Amino acid sequence: MTHASFSVSRRTLLAGFGGLTLAGTGPRRAAAARKSMTLRAASEPIVLRTGAEPVSRPALLWTDKAPLQRGDELTVRFENGLQHPALLTFRGLDGSAAAEPLVTRRPVPPGGTDDFTLTLRSAGMLLADLRLGADGAAPMPILPLVVQDDTPLQVDRDEVVLIEDARLGPDGQPLAPGVEAGDVPWLYTINGKPSTDIALRANGRFRLRFINGCQRNVIAVRIDDHEVRVIGLDGQPAEPFLARGGTLVLTPGGRVDALLDATRPPGSSSAITLLDGGKPVPLGRLVTSPEPPLRPAAPPPPAALPDNGLPAQLPLGSALRVELPLGALTPGQLDWFAPDKFTPASGPAFQAKRGRTVVLALVNRGTQPVVFHLHGHHFRLLDRLDDGWKPFWLDTLAIDAGQTQRIAFAAEHPGLWLIEAFAAKWSAPRLVRSYLVS
Repeated sequence: MTHASFSVSRRTLLAGFGGLTLAGTGPRRAAAARKSMTLRAASEPIVLRTGAEPVSRPALLWTDKAPLQRGDELTVRFENGLQHPALLTFRGLDGSAAAEPLVTRRPVPPGGTDDFTLTLRSAGMLLADLRLGADGAAPMPILPLVVQDDTPLQVDRDEVVLIEDARLGPDGQPLAPGVEAGDVPWLYTINGKPSTDIALRANGRFRLRFINGCQRNVIAVRIDDHEVRVIGLDGQPAEPFLARGGTLVLTPGGRVDALLDATRPPGSSSAITLLDGGKPVPLGRLVTSPEPPLRPAAPPPPAALPDNGLPAQLPLGSALRVELPLGALTPGQLDWFAPDKFTPASGPAFQAKRGRTVVLALVNRGTQPVVFHLHGHHFRLLDRLDDGWKPFWLDTLAIDAGQTQRIAFAAEHPGLWLIEAFAAKWSAPRLVRSYLVS
C-alpha cells in the first residue's frame, strides 16, 4: 500500500482529526514513588542540513535520567545555563498547579535555579518546554518525557520521533520565532538530524511517539507502505484506529502515539515524508532489517491503552459557556497579553466552579490559522451541531481562519491556569490569558 501521490493542503492539516474513536477501561491506581529530575537549559550544536557545519542552539537536557511512572511524586530542579532568562513549562501535565508558568513559576535568570514538586497523574507523553516568553530571543527547545503506565504496552521497541524546524539568518545562525523572517526557507530535523533511518524487524511491533516540535507550524507526517495505527493523542489514550493514508496530523506541541507492525519484506525500506502545505520534505526511512523475522506472523490487532481516569461523560446541558475570540486583535481581545506583560492579577477570561463542565467557543477572527493550547486540563472537541463530542482528548487545537470550534472540559483542578494562542506563522507573537477554577 503506497501513497506517493498523496498531498496535504494547509486546510487539510487543520481538519485532520475527524473520525477518531476513544474507549476507556477505567482508571487504575499506580504505586506512588518519590523521584527527582534535573533539567538544564544550555547551548548545544546541531546539524540542520546534510554536510553543513553545526550551529549552536539552546537545548533542554535531562541530566539524571530515571524511568518515570504514573503516580510518581516528582521533585524537579531547573537550571538555566543560557545567557537570557528561561521559563520551564510542562505540556500535558493536568492539574499540577505547582508547575504552572507565570502563575506559580517565574522566568529563571541566567545561572539561576528553580525547584518544585509535582505529581504525574497520567501515563503518556509529556513535553518540557522553554518557549513561553522566549519570542525574539532564540528558537527554544522542547524535551519529550515518557511517563509509563504500571502495565506498559508490549512492543518490540518504543521510540520517540521528535520533528523540529529552524530558519537560518544571513549569518548562518538560527532565527528567533516571533519576528519577521521573510522568505527564509524552513529546515526540518528528525531526532536532531536532517534525516534518519528507523530500523524495524519483520513481524515486529513498534511504538513510535511522534511529536511536533516546530515553533509555529501545523504539520503532517506520511509513512509509506505501512498500516499506521494511532493509539494516543496529546498524551491521552485512544482506541486503536488506522491513520488515513498513513498520515498523522500534528499541531505545534502535539503528540501522536502510533503502532506499526513490520509486514514489509526483510531488507525493504519505506519513506517518511513531512507535509506542511508546501513541497513535501523527505525526513527519513523505515528500514526493515534483513535479519530473520521476530515471530512467524505479525501480532494480533492491539487492545486500547488503559485510560488515565478522565471523565467518561461531560454534562453539556448545564455547562458554563464562554466565547473566546482569537486571531486578529479586536476590542474584545485586549485582555490577551504577551507573556512578559501577564500577571496573575490581570484577571481571568472566565471562572468555573470545580466539577462544572466548561464549553469554550474558539472564534478565529483573523486571516491566519490559530493554535490554541489549554493548560491544566485536556478537552473534548465538540461536534459542529454541539450535540456531542469527538471521542478523543486533546490539549492543543488549530482553528482555521474565520472558523469557530467548540471544546468542552471538566473543570476538575482548582487553580489559575493559562491559555495560550498564536497564529500558525513564524513571526506571530505568542499570547496568553488565564482562567480560574475555584
